[in-house]
Amino acid sequence: MEWYIKVVRDNYANFSGRARRKEYWMFALFNIIFGFFLFMIDNSFVLYTVYLLAIFIPGLAVTVRRLHDLDKSGWWILINMIPIVGGIWFFILLCTDGTQGPNK
Repeated sequence: MEWYIKVVRDNYANFSGRARRKEYWMFALFNIIFGFFLFMIDNSFVLYTVYLLAIFIPGLAVTVRRLHDLDKSGWWILINMIPIVGGIWFFILLCTDGTQGPNK
């Protein structure tokens, strides 16, 4: 839970720096849990939509920081636009261990 709060509160729109694998995946896990919970209790999808809009910027920021940990540009997020293969490639990329030392 502390990883989720760290991303939302401390690094809300911070696109610089690095996000280690654990930070990214813990944020993703709690994001899925909260989204699923709101989706189930909200019949009109208003709360769910507000949550998605509120979490869009921190989710994008932590993903870009995760790519920086892999010495990739944040623009690599656009690899998802390639049908089927892009999403699989991006998922594998996010699962790999980051590089050591400073960013290039």
